[in-house]
Amino acid sequence: METLKKVVTNQYFPAGAVLTAVLLFWIVGLLGGLSLLNNNQPPLTTLTWMLFVYASAVLTPLAGLLAAADLIRRWRRNRAAAPASAAFAATGTEPAAGQFDETAPSDPVTSAASAPAEPAPPKGSAPGSTKPRPGRKEAA
Repeated sequence: METLKKVVTNQYFPAGAVLTAVLLFWIVGLLGGLSLLNNNQPPLTTLTWMLFVYASAVLTPLAGLLAAADLIRRWRRNRAAAPASAAFAATGTEPAAGQFDETAPSDPVTSAASAPAEPAPPKGSAPGSTKPRPGRKEAA
């Protein structure tokens, strides 16, 4: 039971489960999953099955790609964090407050998010700029 709990709470489990389900779907499909079309079924049942298969055929590659990208992203992040945790384990002390922040961030999104920007004043909405429009007549 403890092993099952470890597997289910693992960070790779959701993406791995989705990728496994996608692969299983395509393997079953390749081995004759469209056998319902060979049977004598009412047209509405056949249409419903065809729409389900069509939606699955369109959405499962997308889900598989997203799951694979998530697995790769997590693996790279953990691999990059391993040297920092190994250095921490070897010295037994935590790194200083600015030890890893020696280089400037290369990501413009991250660097822009760290420095708050001044909000731009609204254009054309000044309270004192109420000029009468030409060609308009006031209602009585």
